[in-house]
Amino acid sequence: MDEHLAGLNSSQKEAALHTDGPLLIVAGAGAGKTKTITHRIVNLIKTGIEPNKILAVTFTNKSAKEMRERILNEIEKNAKGNIEQNTIPFVSTFHSLGVYIIKENSRLLGVTRHFTILDEGDSLSIIKEALKENDLDPKQYEPKRMKGIISREKGKFTKMEEYFENATDYLPRIVARIWKSYEAKKLKENALDFDDLLLKATTLLKENLEVRKMYQDRWSHIHIDEYQDTNEAQYIMSKLLSEKHKNICVVGDADQNIYSWRGANLKNILSFEKDYPNAKIVLLEENYRSTKNILEAANTIIKKNKYRPDKNLFTSNPVGEKISLHEALEETEEADFIACKILEIADRQNVLEKSIAQTDEPSTAISQQGNMRAFRENILPVWSDIAILYRANFQSRVLEEAMLRYNIPYQVLGVKFFERKEIKDTLAYLRAAMNPESLSDIKRIINFPARGIGKTTLAKLFAGEKENLPIKMQIKIRDFYELLEDTKEQIQTRTASEVIKYIIKKSCIEDELKNGDEEELERLENIKELATLALKYDNLENGLGVEKLIEDASLASDQDSIMITNEKPEKINAVKLMTVHASKGLEFKYVFVTGLEEGLFPNQRDTENKSAEDSEEERRLFYVAITRAREKLFLSYANFRTIFGERRINTPSQFIGDIPADIIEKGDEDPNVKTIYI
Repeated sequence: MDEHLAGLNSSQKEAALHTDGPLLIVAGAGAGKTKTITHRIVNLIKTGIEPNKILAVTFTNKSAKEMRERILNEIEKNAKGNIEQNTIPFVSTFHSLGVYIIKENSRLLGVTRHFTILDEGDSLSIIKEALKENDLDPKQYEPKRMKGIISREKGKFTKMEEYFENATDYLPRIVARIWKSYEAKKLKENALDFDDLLLKATTLLKENLEVRKMYQDRWSHIHIDEYQDTNEAQYIMSKLLSEKHKNICVVGDADQNIYSWRGANLKNILSFEKDYPNAKIVLLEENYRSTKNILEAANTIIKKNKYRPDKNLFTSNPVGEKISLHEALEETEEADFIACKILEIADRQNVLEKSIAQTDEPSTAISQQGNMRAFRENILPVWSDIAILYRANFQSRVLEEAMLRYNIPYQVLGVKFFERKEIKDTLAYLRAAMNPESLSDIKRIINFPARGIGKTTLAKLFAGEKENLPIKMQIKIRDFYELLEDTKEQIQTRTASEVIKYIIKKSCIEDELKNGDEEELERLENIKELATLALKYDNLENGLGVEKLIEDASLASDQDSIMITNEKPEKINAVKLMTVHASKGLEFKYVFVTGLEEGLFPNQRDTENKSAEDSEEERRLFYVAITRAREKLFLSYANFRTIFGERRINTPSQFIGDIPADIIEKGDEDPNVKTIYI
């Protein structure tokens, strides 16, 4: 047997050894899908497929990075003789792939290579301008709602012209007008929004035979991860790229489709066999993560869904502890109970640590770790082993308050480093230097730091009336644009981190913030952290480092930039608080799933006016939540909860009743519970 297949189970080997034709890998939670894809790619290379002929696409930068590192590691160990220097598989997110295709064909799309990728805030600002331009009140026609409709249509691979032609009702006609103005403004700024990265690239592949053939010849073997999360644009892109060779391998799990609100279409994975009649299907059902009790709960829960391929997760792991269920009077008591349970986990850690330290003859297991510190890090539970999951963001407040009351270190996941104002300001300098047509970036930074350039001056500048401004104001504007020119020169000749440091000093951002209050000093430290982050791009020359930094910042997802740190979020020693959506792809030793009440989880609002497939999404979301746990799962609900200022009486979630009673223990009946309310 080949060395690189050692450690794979029979189903994983079957998938890894499949080299020709379409392949669907149905991978249950914790079943080792990334490992399987990695070994399949290595096997392709060992059979003679050139590494640069292989494409692997996933959804987050974090997942792409992990997959890339695993592939390179396995290649280095097992396939050295087959690889030429500097030829590696192309591993990317869908949006990064879109950027790659657009940049290589920018002239065909009417943009320059250095186009700006608008973030959510920039897009909303432009839509607000479009509303005013069309004499529509942004308060009546909320920009976020307009953007949401446009985004959903782009995900469905609907072009603005098609939508405009079919808009017959009142609201669609309004949206069509706004969409048309929005596109015109973006074109003027040489800018694309997040959805354009998929729509434009896919349209190009579909409508330009020469371009499509170029990429089909470039990549003979396509891998798509999390296929159940693809929208229509991603689905069409995948199909077009694999059209010639039909060597497409998709990995997914219908039971973990939780993004229909983003346009993810469950039918894409359910109809794979119809799209590719000769497809091979491999089920990965062996779970390496959770205990038997947790898996029994997960299997029982998800079997109630009808729109799914039948599968049943199993494991060789121990039976494990029963699932704890706690009924709280109201949300504060629920949060206090969770905090006390977390302290008990920490206490057990301390007791175990002391008993080990007092042992005269350390065990072989400990000695193999090298020292006590290594043992603590690898064996004993720590704060970061614990996660608290909730259905809606507002639930975090009462949980955070409990963490503070009990002095428990915690970290709220989902706070994007790249969304901080000072970081967006600094990156705007880079974007404006590379793309002077980006009026959104100019508007953002022309008066940061303060230069005395107000809205009236800015309006005249953008209207081409600079010569009508006072001489002193013209000088200020000239100096600003000279700074952008100087920055552009720096970008071409210096490293990414050096350019950030240059901007901080030359723009006077440092002078503006260093003498300020504590908040402003923190903002300065955050910008300096950006310079530190930029170090990893310093090996790229001729402006490519800054270009890649801007691209990665624009495409960062919730999981890609969780905290202002260079450490992986899971390595920060703190209890993790996050929504269930944000937890996808993560795992923890101890997991608390909170707020299990009818109307909240399952969320009643999110099941209204949905298709039969989409109406099952709340159950899939609960399935994702409980399969994050490795060893112990805690469930809780409150009889009373205040939501939006209204105190509500709750009934327990239907999901609780679906779990077999013999694997549940009531939290207040657990003999280990020592609840101490403060």
